[in-house]
Amino acid sequence: MIDHLSRVDGTRVLADLHALRAIGAYKTGVHKPTFSEPHIRSLHWLVQRLPEASLAGEIDGIGNVLGASTKPGPKLLAGSHLESQNHAGWLDGPLGVVYALEAARVINRDPNISGAVEVASWCDEEGHFGHFLGSRSYVGGVTEADIDAAHDRSGRRMRDALRDAGLTGRARAQYERGRHIGYLEAHIEQGETLESSGLKIGVVTSIVGIWQYRITFMGEQNHAGTTRMAIRRDAGLALARFCVDIDERFPAACGPRTVWTTGRISLDPGAPSIIPGAAEMLFQIRDDDPAVIARLEDLLRSMAAEVDKQGRCSVAVERIRTGAPALMDVAFQQAIEQAGAACAGGRSLRMPSGAGHDAQILATVMPAGMLFVPSIGGISHHWTENTADADIVTGAEVFVEACRRLLAR
Repeated sequence: MIDHLSRVDGTRVLADLHALRAIGAYKTGVHKPTFSEPHIRSLHWLVQRLPEASLAGEIDGIGNVLGASTKPGPKLLAGSHLESQNHAGWLDGPLGVVYALEAARVINRDPNISGAVEVASWCDEEGHFGHFLGSRSYVGGVTEADIDAAHDRSGRRMRDALRDAGLTGRARAQYERGRHIGYLEAHIEQGETLESSGLKIGVVTSIVGIWQYRITFMGEQNHAGTTRMAIRRDAGLALARFCVDIDERFPAACGPRTVWTTGRISLDPGAPSIIPGAAEMLFQIRDDDPAVIARLEDLLRSMAAEVDKQGRCSVAVERIRTGAPALMDVAFQQAIEQAGAACAGGRSLRMPSGAGHDAQILATVMPAGMLFVPSIGGISHHWTENTADADIVTGAEVFVEACRRLLAR
């Protein structure tokens, strides 16, 4: 262990995380949707901590916090997000923000280290109003019209949420070309690979792209008691068979880490005595290889055409979201791996991320990297999500050492 690592204060890291956990606490997790009172209170908590790291910043016009340094030398941007999924875990997001804050505390006041860590909390990574709105806004990917159109699942307009949070009229922070040598983000793994392998650090190689589809089935609505089975055009049954067909045929065409999920099914009219005349499913595919996604989309559409030919129900496949996968910078991967060797006994593993993260947005404008720490039982997006305190502290030490190495380049 090298001497300067002793300045990483594990007790302080854990105290910060528990302070954020107490804001919007739900069972052993948190409930702080984007622009909820607990989310806004968490953002103010971060703004108040920034001076401890020789940083200055405020909440911007879309709910981002950017802590800036005046220290000479290169700047490394680091962070994550502070809102949560509904009734979810306490580490998804805040871990990366607190690690960035700790790195800034350690590095920014050290005269022997050239440069500084700047801290970011990106708004709405969890997608309550839209996917990656905060980080996409920062890189110039969100227009005022996009904000006008954004609303959450309850129908609450983003403009109203910004007004209620007191953010109306504030400027949105914008990417400044050449300011940062790159972006580093830490996160819980949200899977069980590290824990089951006895490893402490995941060195992220890539972040998957996410493609989402709306698949609509049209049949014929009719009486459930008087319509013979042989002549029914049941859209719900066609949808169910389609789901089974996907699971039978996708494995032959997918990649080694492809995943697919049917997220929501609805039947119209959805009454027990009426044969559904229409049915809809939301379907998602994730992979870090665009060629695999293209192959699976082609298969999905050919399967829909096969159902059409049968003549009972028609099927329409509509792509409603695309997300290009992002490769993490090789030099960032090396810095994390070297930091893992110095601080975690080399118990690290290079691995792709199956979840989306703000790092994939930042990677479109600057070099980016990510590190993972173990998740107990691989659980995330649930209030039982957790990571051992010792693993949290080890992760903080690796993160700070990776920041130091990147700035030293």
